[in-house]
Amino acid sequence: MNRRSFLYLTSASLMLDVARRRWASPAMARRLAAYPFQLGVASGDPAPDGFVLWTRLAVDTTRGDGGIPPTPISVRWELATDASMRRIVTSGIATATPELGHSVHVEVAGLAPQREYFYRFMTNDATSAVGRSRTAPAPGAKIDRLRFAVASCQNYEHGFYHAHRDIAQTDMDAVLFLGDYIYEYRSKDRPRVHTLPALQSLDDYRTCYAQYHADPDLQAAHAAHPWIVTFDDHEVEDNWAGAIDRDGSSPAAFLPRRAAAFQAFYENMPLRHTSVPTGPDMQSFRTVAYGQLAQFTVIDTRQYRSDQPCGDNFKPSCDARLLESATMLGATQETWLANALATSTAQWNIVANQVMVQQLRQQRNGRETVNMDQWDGYPAARTRLTDFLAARRPNNPVFVTGDTHQTWVGDVKVNFDDQKSRTVATELVGTSITSGGDGSMKNRFSDANLADNPHIVYNNDQRGYFLCDLTPRAMTSALRVADRVTTRDGQITTAAQFITETGRPGVHLAG
Repeated sequence: MNRRSFLYLTSASLMLDVARRRWASPAMARRLAAYPFQLGVASGDPAPDGFVLWTRLAVDTTRGDGGIPPTPISVRWELATDASMRRIVTSGIATATPELGHSVHVEVAGLAPQREYFYRFMTNDATSAVGRSRTAPAPGAKIDRLRFAVASCQNYEHGFYHAHRDIAQTDMDAVLFLGDYIYEYRSKDRPRVHTLPALQSLDDYRTCYAQYHADPDLQAAHAAHPWIVTFDDHEVEDNWAGAIDRDGSSPAAFLPRRAAAFQAFYENMPLRHTSVPTGPDMQSFRTVAYGQLAQFTVIDTRQYRSDQPCGDNFKPSCDARLLESATMLGATQETWLANALATSTAQWNIVANQVMVQQLRQQRNGRETVNMDQWDGYPAARTRLTDFLAARRPNNPVFVTGDTHQTWVGDVKVNFDDQKSRTVATELVGTSITSGGDGSMKNRFSDANLADNPHIVYNNDQRGYFLCDLTPRAMTSALRVADRVTTRDGQITTAAQFITETGRPGVHLAG
């Protein structure tokens, strides 16, 4: 079985399994309800010698405890070089404990670099679906091509995961997911409905993740490729900043909720043990290398930032916005990021970032406003970053970003107020998987506003993701969009392609 056939059959078989459950007889439904792998399987954080394997046991996806008894359960895992799981190369036993939501995180090591593997889990008489993963190339290895997806913002209520179906059926090396994997509230008049109206406790967050993981297209995308994940705001609460929630509650009131949210995030993602939360704190910034070709530098723009100045969302500027002490990353992470980029020898430095770096001026009610939740709200911190890029010149920096539910492609400048200022990086701000509903080919951003932001070369309001191809010479990024997400029959096509050439910061439309 070749890789493309495996990807297609994985996606198709998962959807067929859901259909069988939907139309099963009552006796058959009761038997299938005891199946413990209803949340699927996943892998993540690939290294040259291994990756993380993940699953979480559940027989009832509407409950935070998954309907699993509160006792440890032994789970066998197997890794093979073939999709039929005949050529087993390693295996072991993991323990799924109630303290971690009966999740399983296996850090496999000792594998060959840049090689495809297949895996599955077993407990009692049940066997999971087969997943596919792939190790990274050896350190310093010369590779000709790397393909990866960039995705974010998948509000379950706002639509169906056609983008994930497309990701599952597309040959690629990895998926970068930049945050807003879940949403913590219930919307109105949407095609799908959250099980819970709002999230506060660990049990609430576990229930929400179970509902998302039960989606067949999301399961297929996880099973088909290794994921590199991080969080943004909705994994905890909309627009939280550091120890402050959206409403400005005290840290004492907010941090227990952040601790519950972080634990649930770890339980439900293919993350390494280094990311196990300690109370309300979680280590998420890290690097993932792909030979000489690329380094993914994953940053955290939530946990260490100052509270948003001047209020939240789009506001006119105020004195607090201009403070040198305002930070997006915190001092420790700023130093870490500078070192990670300065010491990188990769041909491409892909920075996995949550909120928009480019300046975005907008006129609202006759006044210029900026989004205080994005890097616009922290101009001193952004200047420190762009000045570093200008001075140290790491190879081909590209920011890949989520959050906005629109696509913004443009150039990162040393000084955005001077169009002749030096371009130091490219930014691809990806749209959402579903958040915001169907969207429109007609941009929400006016021509006048675009004229105020000449560094932006493209804007689009449809749902979808980026499919990026890296070679030593160029990065080509295809914007894959859905014609609709609010019905099950949506189709994915390519809306535009963008090129960044090696040694030439900035981006332009292909063709």
